[in-house]
Amino acid sequence: MTSGSVAVQVWRGGWQAGTRDVAAEVPVALVYDGGTEAVMMASPSDLEDFGIGFSCTERIVASAAEIADIQVVSVEHGVEVRMSLSGAQRERLIDRRRLRAGPAGCGLCGIESLAEAVAPLPVLATAVHVTPEEIIAAMRALSPLQVLNRSTSAMHAAALFRPGEGIIAVREDVGRHNALDKLQGALVRSGRTAQDGVILMTSRISIELVQKAAVMGASVLAAISAPTSLAIEQARRCGLTLVGIVRPDGLELFTGEERLRHAP
Repeated sequence: MTSGSVAVQVWRGGWQAGTRDVAAEVPVALVYDGGTEAVMMASPSDLEDFGIGFSCTERIVASAAEIADIQVVSVEHGVEVRMSLSGAQRERLIDRRRLRAGPAGCGLCGIESLAEAVAPLPVLATAVHVTPEEIIAAMRALSPLQVLNRSTSAMHAAALFRPGEGIIAVREDVGRHNALDKLQGALVRSGRTAQDGVILMTSRISIELVQKAAVMGASVLAAISAPTSLAIEQARRCGLTLVGIVRPDGLELFTGEERLRHAP
């Protein structure tokens, strides 16, 4: 269940009884060969996409082919996405866990040091050229595609827009990182990539979104809100075009002006 209805009291110049659809949020464990790698609060939809996308953007696997099997299993306190890895990748993950044993992490999945948190990203080739008008139109077109958010008003969306083709995939979640992981999973499963498109986000742009977008190979990331200072710094280093504050009347370009046609 991705949403449910609850009773509310509504003020519209006076009190009245009403109902509100609210987004479902459950603990989702990402489990590899019997070991839990991360537990995320997420929306219980498109969880196979989530598992595959998380595995790719967190660089647990280099490609979906290294995931031998995936199952979504409801358990007492939430949901487990159980994945089996190929032999060589299983050994690398075991080594990674062994290195992590002991001290507490800093809050990013599988990260144990500040240096790892800002590790170098792939340098992105100039693969897309897009106009500001196209980005604004794409963001406008995204809103009616947010089915879950339309009923709950509590969901983030991540989408891939291709100039000349439109929005080709959308995923929603209560967490912006989860939505982007689900989008990557959907692209991988359909045999597509983000390399020749623009990632659209209905959120602020944090460094984690920049990191995930770069790993996905996307060269343009656009959002309705602003990026953080560290997100801008990392985007500049890896050559990612960062567009924020996308509104019906304009947008703001932070890095990578070479990919925006008619950019100053």
